[in-house]
Amino acid sequence: MLNNPTINSTISLPKTEFDTLLAALRELGYQTIGPRVRDESIIYTHIEKLSDLPQGYTSKQGPATFRLVKSNHRRYFDVIPGAQSWKQFLFPPRTHLFTVEKVERWDIQPNAEKPPRYAFIGVRGCELAAIEIQDRAFLRADFHDPVYRARREGLFILAVNCLHPAGTCFCASMGTGPKVQGGYDLCLTELEDTFLIEIGSELGRDVISRCQYEPASGFLQSAAAKGLERAAGDMGRHLSLDDLPSLLTDNLELEHWDEVGKRCLSCANCTQVCPTCFCWDATDHTDLLAHSTRRERVWDSCFNPQYSYVFGGNTRPTIKSRYRQWLTHKLGAWKEQYDTFGCTGCGRCITWCPVGIDLTEEIAALRKEAQA
Repeated sequence: MLNNPTINSTISLPKTEFDTLLAALRELGYQTIGPRVRDESIIYTHIEKLSDLPQGYTSKQGPATFRLVKSNHRRYFDVIPGAQSWKQFLFPPRTHLFTVEKVERWDIQPNAEKPPRYAFIGVRGCELAAIEIQDRAFLRADFHDPVYRARREGLFILAVNCLHPAGTCFCASMGTGPKVQGGYDLCLTELEDTFLIEIGSELGRDVISRCQYEPASGFLQSAAAKGLERAAGDMGRHLSLDDLPSLLTDNLELEHWDEVGKRCLSCANCTQVCPTCFCWDATDHTDLLAHSTRRERVWDSCFNPQYSYVFGGNTRPTIKSRYRQWLTHKLGAWKEQYDTFGCTGCGRCITWCPVGIDLTEEIAALRKEAQA
């Protein structure tokens, strides 16, 4: 066992010690959240031990296609996640903001619920990049969202380098994976019999010091590096970023927008599964006697026809206009607003689109028409 592991060092943690790591996080007051198999898919929920993770699984993904496959391998982090993302824990789909009650006068009661402390187990590079993108929207210099900030500040991240991308992945194109780029407390690379773990913070160092671990040999680190290099070449999709913002914002009247508008259902699946989208609405729920009103924040989508409704009419009344708004914001205006693309290459919008619209193919088609 090493003495006093240092930040940025890499150690080898036997898989039998992973339960000790999870227990250490719970002792520190964290709820350990990770991937589990449920209803023939992968969800993010509470885990307590290594055996809760989806050992032996991979996922077959393509346009409008997701299928879990059980094989004979013994690894726990090979499966590419399903529709859920970590966004649901930091920016919940439904959040109670405050309640207004009428007694002798109207009394506003803010939501005083204590924010949970989560430990995310198995955050991939594209997903961690998505969290950091949402940080830019919710933790701006001139404004911060108090709900998001409280949950984000109490977060522990155990990231995972991705060695087996799925058919709709293109994180290598976006520069967000398969290797995690930073921002974690611990980062894990799974080999056959051990976990290589890079220490990214003082908190991560404290947690790992409670476990029995060994020095990471050059052989193991070389094996991890080769696996990541192989994964970068095994992406199921590729997206060219050449002049991407201007390609979209300078070509708003291309005929291909009409073609994709005919296929799109405006169902909002892509925005609901996207780990970076942050559109929301506020809804009020009043009791029958009008003595109490509860205000909630709920996820919304730019594909919702009512989202772009203003006094006098709808600014984006057609599916074509809503799809164009989504894509040009995600890969165009987002870059100007936040100095980053709004896409991390996770591929969820491709997998969970019911008609199989593929963002990478749409960009290629728009580029081809613009250059014709």
